[in-house]
Amino acid sequence: MEVAILIPCYNEEQTIGKVIDDFKKELPNAKIYVYDNNSSDNTAKIATEHGAIVKKEFRQGKGNVVRSMFLNIDADYYVMVDGDDTYPAEYVHQLLEPLINQEADMVIGDRLSNGSYFNENKRPLHDLGNNLVKNLINKLYKSNINDIMTGYRSFNKLYVKSFPAMSPGFEIETELTIHTLDKRFLIKEVPINYRDRPEGSFSKLSTLTDGFKVLKTIFTLFKDYKPLIFFVCWSTIFVLIGLIIGLPVIFEYLKTSLVPRLPSAVLATGFMLLAIISLSCGLILDTVVSNSRKQYELELHKTMKLVKAGNEY
Repeated sequence: MEVAILIPCYNEEQTIGKVIDDFKKELPNAKIYVYDNNSSDNTAKIATEHGAIVKKEFRQGKGNVVRSMFLNIDADYYVMVDGDDTYPAEYVHQLLEPLINQEADMVIGDRLSNGSYFNENKRPLHDLGNNLVKNLINKLYKSNINDIMTGYRSFNKLYVKSFPAMSPGFEIETELTIHTLDKRFLIKEVPINYRDRPEGSFSKLSTLTDGFKVLKTIFTLFKDYKPLIFFVCWSTIFVLIGLIIGLPVIFEYLKTSLVPRLPSAVLATGFMLLAIISLSCGLILDTVVSNSRKQYELELHKTMKLVKAGNEY
């Protein structure tokens, strides 16, 4: 059983050595990969000194790092963790167990359900952002996931080699979760403790900027994965606006047989046409997405055969 520890890093010289040592203690036979994302400090040097396999990713952004990791690293199981020493290494066994028992394709290290994140995290608005994203995704995809944004996850080989990473930045965690739900992979959460960054270490996550990117990703993926519901919502909005503008015109016409509010009538007609167009787009794109899902399933079977063949070899 080959386990790869994946650590995306950007300016983490203060903590990366401890993170590597902690995981070497828990999994002595695992290969630890540190992907340095254009750090301006000694992150890469310290990681090398502590025995990690250090690689460079010149395209800035965590999503770009994850894409390179998934493409280039071969293992039976993968554990992804941040290099800021906020996720205890001792939980790695609990994250791997469901994969080994074939109970999950992706395991999430849940920081939120036991309250440790709320107690340790000192950054304003992060709790609000986590809850907003969690509730929005659970509502859209009828799921019950506690921690959408965690950076501590484990995956099996099939998942990693069939994941189309598109997000360039911190929104990659949201994409991982939505992809898992949409493609019906098995997902499991394991409660973990969270600890805040040590003094002198700073988060690279911008609450407002990256929060907006996460919401934009949810919006985009919802359109891509569930176009019928997406465009039905817009169609409903256009119909309601059209009725609000057009009903007074209709009532007046029924009374007087005249249409004195011609601009309102034209505007109401325009919104009704938009509603019809939106509904048509939803129906057409729903067929396209349905065919795409079938094609993905066929490609998944091919990937599964390749994974099995590689394991046997």
